[in-house]
Amino acid sequence: MSFSRFASIFVLLIALLSAIPFVAQAAEPPVQTSQEISDKEGIPVLIKHLPEWETKADTAIFVTKFADLQTYLNEREVLNRIDFLPGTEAVIASYPAGKLVIIEFATPQASVDADQRVTDFVSSSETDAVFFYRRIGNYNVFLFDGSDEAAANALFDQIKYEKVVQWLGAEPFYGPEGESERDFIVGASSLFIATVVVIASGFTISAVIGVIVGILYFVFRERRRSNIDAFSDAGGMTRLNLDGLSVQEVPGRLLNK
Repeated sequence: MSFSRFASIFVLLIALLSAIPFVAQAAEPPVQTSQEISDKEGIPVLIKHLPEWETKADTAIFVTKFADLQTYLNEREVLNRIDFLPGTEAVIASYPAGKLVIIEFATPQASVDADQRVTDFVSSSETDAVFFYRRIGNYNVFLFDGSDEAAANALFDQIKYEKVVQWLGAEPFYGPEGESERDFIVGASSLFIATVVVIASGFTISAVIGVIVGILYFVFRERRRSNIDAFSDAGGMTRLNLDGLSVQEVPGRLLNK
């Protein structure tokens, strides 16, 4: 064997060995990370919401990209009517009734918008494709390749939208049995009643003090007026005694001489 032929075979062998990892990588589905991973099983939480998820955990397909979703579902036309926004997740699993798809949106508004678009698509009869659909919480659930509506509804009934909200500290308003809510209502009622009592008491005290001061002033004024021999509205000024009310002091003479 010549050296050139040996070199060619060696280069071809190295190229084949280098291509093996890329072929294996292309055969495997892309690894996509969920925002919520189960601590115990180490799988996306969305998979655990599948009916009989224990038997579907190994075969279920989890995606976070719309292109991958359409690839695994063979380009479903109805899915083009929804916006697969960032943060949206989906899981695909096969059942005897059909291929089940659960799409979880990050916000209720996005789920409602998708529900409206799907409903409009179904009512417009733009396609003859048969599928079943239901909105469950923030989940928009589809069943493709199925023809039994009862079986589809049975699958949908097994899907529960369960989200647990936990406070990092003490619950500020609503306790698990309503104690905090009751305390809040009682405190607000007590504050309202106390405010009304303080305002009413202030008005009452002010009225009583005003009446007492008015009576004292009236008595003092009447006593002072009773000590005056004649009434004059001139305030001590020199005036003509035309009405004869002022006391006349006629001196014996004008000049003290």
